[in-house]
Amino acid sequence: MSAQGKVVITCAITGSIHTPTMSPHLPVTPDEIAAEAIAAAEAGAAILHLHARDPDSGKPDQTPEAFGRFLPRIKQGTSAAINITTGGSPYMRVEERVLPAAQFKPEVASLNMGSINFGLYPLLDKYKEFKHQWEREHLEATRDLVFRNSFKDIEYILETCYENGTRFEFECYDIAHLYNLAHFAGRGLVKPPFFVQSVFGILGGIGTHPEDVIHMKRTADRLFGSDYRWSVLGAGASQLRIAAQAAAMGGNIRVGLEDSLWAGRGKLAKSNAEQVKMARSIIEGLGLGVATPDEAREILSLKGGDQVAF
Repeated sequence: MSAQGKVVITCAITGSIHTPTMSPHLPVTPDEIAAEAIAAAEAGAAILHLHARDPDSGKPDQTPEAFGRFLPRIKQGTSAAINITTGGSPYMRVEERVLPAAQFKPEVASLNMGSINFGLYPLLDKYKEFKHQWEREHLEATRDLVFRNSFKDIEYILETCYENGTRFEFECYDIAHLYNLAHFAGRGLVKPPFFVQSVFGILGGIGTHPEDVIHMKRTADRLFGSDYRWSVLGAGASQLRIAAQAAAMGGNIRVGLEDSLWAGRGKLAKSNAEQVKMARSIIEGLGLGVATPDEAREILSLKGGDQVAF
């Protein structure tokens, strides 16, 4: 069971993978992102993982100005901890990706723990027409895309953000990424408790088989012992199945339209809150409790919402 017997739900509101053609419910504008985030928190999400988009095209936008259009509104509308991506988009340089977290000094920032092939091009088989030309180009380009997260890149993000009291959601797409985190822990560049977000189902990373989930957890247990808090996200249709497995194994879970557009077979989720409610039902059905934002802060040793710069 997670610390204090509570399970932390993270909700990733929009991300940079899915495109506007794929779902009419994907939040794109600042108004939509703010409303979706607040509703997800009301449904039970203790942490809100945030990306920004161009409000006209829906294209990922990692400028601080784009985040500034919704961050204060979300903070005013909920007590949930806010997590700003440093992943941004696989096409962005690390200096661009880190800017919002560096400026706004959030309680949490995501941090990708290694480079991987990042294949989204199979989605081209599902969608024959797109609302915006960039969407097709975005997917097609991933046939030859390596999402760069070198040791130097990771060090750069750590050095840029750690003095701000920001802690990290360490996104681990494969077993090697756990060893990369152990490397930085051994050098004293990161401090426990480590918030390890295991990512399953991205083409180029670890798969979604139950044994993959067990292998990730077993390896993290061996490397970090009691010094980490485990969470999972399953991409696409595997989202809730992996969430249920992880919750039963004592883990925390992440849902949201960044990771999956679905709320059951063939049924598009109408909101992020819908997925949070489904995750909550799984947790409570297992006899576990859902962590409040303040309980999540205690579990993850976060600095508090009064110490951010927005």
